[in-house]
Amino acid sequence: MQNLIKRIIGIGVIVLLIVLAFKYCQFKKEDDSDIQYNTNLIQQQILNVGKLVVTEGHFSEVITYKNQQKYLMNMISFEKKALIVVNANVTVAYDLHKMKYDIDEKNKTITILNIPKEEITINPDIQFYDVEQSKLNPFTGDDYNKINKSVKANLAKKIDQSTLKTNAQNRLISELSKILILTNSMGWKLQYNGKTIESETELNQDLKL
Repeated sequence: MQNLIKRIIGIGVIVLLIVLAFKYCQFKKEDDSDIQYNTNLIQQQILNVGKLVVTEGHFSEVITYKNQQKYLMNMISFEKKALIVVNANVTVAYDLHKMKYDIDEKNKTITILNIPKEEITINPDIQFYDVEQSKLNPFTGDDYNKINKSVKANLAKKIDQSTLKTNAQNRLISELSKILILTNSMGWKLQYNGKTIESETELNQDLKL
């Protein structure tokens, strides 16, 4: 009789262990599946964010170009000059396809490793008016190169003084905040420069380029 009871207890213990093992494996499987699901969502969001963020601007300026050629110990000079009207379309872009990041599934952390620098493109339309020149001092390709270089240098200064770069960066932050919102909603962490980003304000402060 005692042997029968022992056998029943032994069978009961074995069944209990099997049930517990099954439950553990099922829990583990669900947990791994959940992590994989979260990772897929995050990767998809990064793909959605990973695009070209472009901010456009328009600038205009008027330049007077003058140049003199002197001969006979500066006794004779020949001047050329022109009124130049410049209209330029400018773009400031961030190519987020180039953004580097790392996904740590175990610690549920996304780390932004590198954010691409802005790419500034200047496309000036240069028109010449009131052109004055002589055969001894005509406009040449060298003049046009100097004018083009000067125009782009002046436009670069105007861009720095304008809000175009700031607006472009705000759009960049807006795109990256989509990753922050998703990670927060899923209990993940977003890190940059060794710091955990917990709010859009911190994102705006810490991701200044």
